[in-house]
Amino acid sequence: MKKLLISGFMALILTVSAWPIAALAEDGGARDNAEVLTLAENARSAILIDADTGTVIYEKHSHEKLPPASITKIMTMLLTMEAIDEGRLKLTDKVTTSEHASSMGGSQIFLEVGEEMTVDDLLKGVAMASGNDASVALAEKIGGSEQGFIKLMNERAQELGLKDTHFANCNGLPVADHYSSAHDIAMMSRELLKYEGITKYTGSYQDYLRKDSPKPFWLVNTNKLVRFYSGADGLKTGYTSEAKFCLAATAKRDGMRLIAVVLGEPNTKTRNSEVSAMFDYAFSQYALQPIYKSGEVIGKVKVQKGEAAQLELTASKTMSVLVKKGSKLENITQKLVVPEKIAAPVKEGQLIGQLLIVQDGRTLAEFDLNAATAIKKAGFWTLFKRTASHMFFVD
Repeated sequence: MKKLLISGFMALILTVSAWPIAALAEDGGARDNAEVLTLAENARSAILIDADTGTVIYEKHSHEKLPPASITKIMTMLLTMEAIDEGRLKLTDKVTTSEHASSMGGSQIFLEVGEEMTVDDLLKGVAMASGNDASVALAEKIGGSEQGFIKLMNERAQELGLKDTHFANCNGLPVADHYSSAHDIAMMSRELLKYEGITKYTGSYQDYLRKDSPKPFWLVNTNKLVRFYSGADGLKTGYTSEAKFCLAATAKRDGMRLIAVVLGEPNTKTRNSEVSAMFDYAFSQYALQPIYKSGEVIGKVKVQKGEAAQLELTASKTMSVLVKKGSKLENITQKLVVPEKIAAPVKEGQLIGQLLIVQDGRTLAEFDLNAATAIKKAGFWTLFKRTASHMFFVD
């Protein structure tokens, strides 16, 4: 196959059939058949996305910088889950409550100075009861101090490309220079949901802390959708007099997971009703169209001086695009953008390139392609045999 070099990369163009994705209005949501969709009418800001592809289905002033209240704790939970995943923290680790953590007002699980609680229980306290004290206790454990943790929060926000966000605390209590946007919160939520274990906490409606102690504490999830909306299993509510009623919610049905964020709602009833309507719309109108199944080979890359001469690029998970139900079939272009060759050694999980799904010049979805296996640098004899084979057995 003829290779087309583009700034040192090769692009492999493939054509497949899939349903088209609805065009998005610049402000006010998805536009279908010249009709502008209206959702979350009472929210100051809102967004609705597909968690798998990141496709925006609807948005309303989604980049407006607003106080996020306790939705802040999505980043706190994200850093906690990342620390667990990297082995820097265990769910069974015990955290000792500092005077500073114990002094937090607002929603809390009433930690006492010197009280020990496991990371597992503190996550319950953050996810279900929105405990400000639990958030600070985790922050101090991971960052050494709350300020150290806040620095990590802002660094992670930058890494995720969140341009509308700046954190000044880890729990969302009112403070200057603390803001985010519906868009950025959706992106944080999407990142958090990569850790499947998080919905064990965010999706539980009730549980207990200190269950076998003289002072058991009953937890009831502040997000009532996890009980009353089919498929809902998170993520985080928020309220302050400045932020009003906020919610970052997620629900999954038939393999499709949605994320909805509303900020500045007038009350909990309206907030829950409007998020439910957003979910209802997306579940009824959209579906995921698989492009590659997990394990399918997408392409190959030559490996210089490697034990293997080439690396197969495979789908690490099912790769899909979000499509409008009932739409006519149209062509969608796939573009595999990878280096023409890479040098050994190759590490397992190493980022090699991307698969782009494009329609009418617009990128619908991007998928990172990582090395499924490691390839060591080849020894002299392997390289000699390979060179000899090329010299005497040319195709």
